[in-house]
Amino acid sequence: MKKNFIINAAVMVTAFFVATTIAQAADVNFSGQILTRWESNEQGTSAGSDFTNDTDASDIVGSRVTLGTSVNVNDTTSAYIEMQSNRTWGSGSTGAGTENGSFQVNDRDSTVGIHQAYFTLKNFAALPVDLKVGKQEIIIDGHRLFGNTIWTIGKQSHDAARINHKHGNLATTFAYIIASESGIATNNALDQNDTENYLFNLNYKGILGGNLSLIYNYLDDPCGTTGATATCTKATALPNEIQTIGFRQAGQLFGIDYRGEYYYQWGQADQDGQNMGGTNDVAAGTGVDRSAYMYGVRIGKTFNNVGMKPSLTIWYDYLSGTEDSDLDNVGKATYKSFNTLFDTGHKFYGLMDNFLTVGSGTTAGGTNGLGLQDIAIKTKLSPMPGWTLKADFHWFHTAEGVIGNPGAGMSGDGTTNGALGNELDLTLVNKYNANTNISLGFSNYTTTAAFRDLRSVTGDGSNWAYLQFDVKF
Repeated sequence: MKKNFIINAAVMVTAFFVATTIAQAADVNFSGQILTRWESNEQGTSAGSDFTNDTDASDIVGSRVTLGTSVNVNDTTSAYIEMQSNRTWGSGSTGAGTENGSFQVNDRDSTVGIHQAYFTLKNFAALPVDLKVGKQEIIIDGHRLFGNTIWTIGKQSHDAARINHKHGNLATTFAYIIASESGIATNNALDQNDTENYLFNLNYKGILGGNLSLIYNYLDDPCGTTGATATCTKATALPNEIQTIGFRQAGQLFGIDYRGEYYYQWGQADQDGQNMGGTNDVAAGTGVDRSAYMYGVRIGKTFNNVGMKPSLTIWYDYLSGTEDSDLDNVGKATYKSFNTLFDTGHKFYGLMDNFLTVGSGTTAGGTNGLGLQDIAIKTKLSPMPGWTLKADFHWFHTAEGVIGNPGAGMSGDGTTNGALGNELDLTLVNKYNANTNISLGFSNYTTTAAFRDLRSVTGDGSNWAYLQFDVKF
């Protein structure tokens, strides 16, 4: 017995060291994250939520667990795989993949999936470019049009092939993304049900104390939002085609942080025109042109030589919207609501995420196609080493006047202007150690008559709070 135990122990120790040696020889590195967040939310998750701060809040605890493995196979080939499990605490009663709560004596958790899995070929085909193929996050500039959402438990990634080139201060990227694949061979004539995306980005460092970024993006959705169905054909399609071109310049001049950006969109918008709420959506079969734009400016100053290193930032974002008259013009209907594509809206339009789908032409998460204006003041302090206190205040308005657009479905009292409300975001972050951040946040949204009418809610406001632990290794 004792002899067998010693032999087995020796085998296990030998296997461990052999596996470690192989991993070192192959240059394998591991990384991961355990993120846990408690949230208390009064604003609800759908149209009709009352936004009343007297209503009991919804409390929930979510978690993200990731494990990433990067392998340098040789001098020109590497690979990365990131496994991810996202779940809500206590979700063990119903639903496939969630049967792992306290009352489940048999843990059948099947929530683990792949968030990223790609390989990289350096100097592909003897050219000065790197080819990255597979499921991957794509983040361009400050997350304005392409981001990973940051905040959502699962984040966002794309099935893509990406070519990167760097030379001196110049970096270029071309990416082909399959955003939606029907997978229905018998009903997929000419790939009408698929959605594809083509991205080109050029970034040059060292201009006006910062970086100049130019972007062109083509999102091709031949069937519009009906593309996921098997019945969509070339004859019945309502195509959505979004071509976007623009620039972003950000940096620091004379101690002032700044950012300026502008984007213009064109293409077909047949499905988006159909989606407009109220009475201002176009009739079936009407061709709709797209013509939309957005711009944003930001200036800020950090006083590093002052106690607590305070900073102050002022910014303004404008996203164009659609009037009734834009779609009523028979034969010349134009959709003018800017689509934010694959952005990280949580970073821009308030932490309570009330305007994440502002360009969709829908009510929930948007403004029924009326666009958005966001005036914000942001401050930040470092009261002591390892601690950061942030306070943001937003004033939200529609881009198009409400009174001139009754077709947007807003008919209540007080909707003669486009004021949508104010949001206050307070955030306290503690860098607990080199691998752990603890965040505590509180936000309040104060509604207006226009907002209540738009969202079909009754309350004057709502509160939201969270406590988050983020451990990375």
